[in-house]
Amino acid sequence: MIAQQLQIVCRSGLLLALAILMAACSSTVEKPDYPSSHSNRGSKIGETAAQIALQQVGVPYRYGGQSPSGFDCSGLVHYAYARAGMSMPRTTAQLWSGTFAIERGGLQPGDLLFFSISGKMSHVGLYLGDGRFVHAPSTGKTVRVESLSSTFYRKAFLRAGRPK
Repeated sequence: MIAQQLQIVCRSGLLLALAILMAACSSTVEKPDYPSSHSNRGSKIGETAAQIALQQVGVPYRYGGQSPSGFDCSGLVHYAYARAGMSMPRTTAQLWSGTFAIERGGLQPGDLLFFSISGKMSHVGLYLGDGRFVHAPSTGKTVRVESLSSTFYRKAFLRAGRPK
């Protein structure tokens, strides 16, 4: 009799432990694309900003420019995000500080790409997807689309960032 009761208790305990283990294994925690302080709204804003920047292809580079009459690199980012509904800092250094670092494999349209030109972080572009980005390169050039896999930009790439 005692042996039967002990068997029942052991089976019940085993079943309870198994149920708890299965429940724990079935729950998953998904890693968000954005840090927890950033909503899904942010990815839509990023996509919109990337499209707005893409519409500026052909606009001349102008140092300090932040309008369709002329852009510098950070001015293009500032303009595109403002038109998408998000206020962003104006300079490349401020943009760097205002973003969360993102691994290259996790890039999404609208993420910012930072580059070292002449040995210092001094250039930014907006990621479009498929390894391409849009930027305002330098005096005498126009806003254009480039490939992250080009030799120059592959070597100059420092990090990607997503707005905070």
